[in-house]
Amino acid sequence: MNHEQLFQACNFLAMLNWGLLILAPRWKWTGRITVGIVVTALACLYVYGVFHAFDADSFSSFGSLKGVMALFTQEQAVLVGWIHYLAFDLMTGYFIIRNAAKYTIPHLLLVPCLLLTFMLGPTGLLLYLLIRLGKTKQYFLD
Repeated sequence: MNHEQLFQACNFLAMLNWGLLILAPRWKWTGRITVGIVVTALACLYVYGVFHAFDADSFSSFGSLKGVMALFTQEQAVLVGWIHYLAFDLMTGYFIIRNAAKYTIPHLLLVPCLLLTFMLGPTGLLLYLLIRLGKTKQYFLD
């Protein structure tokens, strides 16, 4: 499988999983599929990709913006970075639905948060934190 095909496959898998988070958040298999299968598979691909995209000297480049920019001029490194985003955004989406259930926040309020997390990661999380603050008057996690 080439880089483009892997990119497409990872995107497709993530999009299917976002569908589960949005359409079936309370289904007993949603969390199992999200964390136990999809995020774990993405994490495995990420670890494999890191060790093939970067050599030992590359890791020192993470200390500066110019170093990171130089690293991510390679197609494989960009793919690895993208897989990183997919995995962490899915975990953030899963956190949102689980945490909202704990505070009995209606799922309809979560849909914009999940869509934003899917597209703009931290933006969706911030919206959720603001909604939770408004509903619970509690900002910090307990």
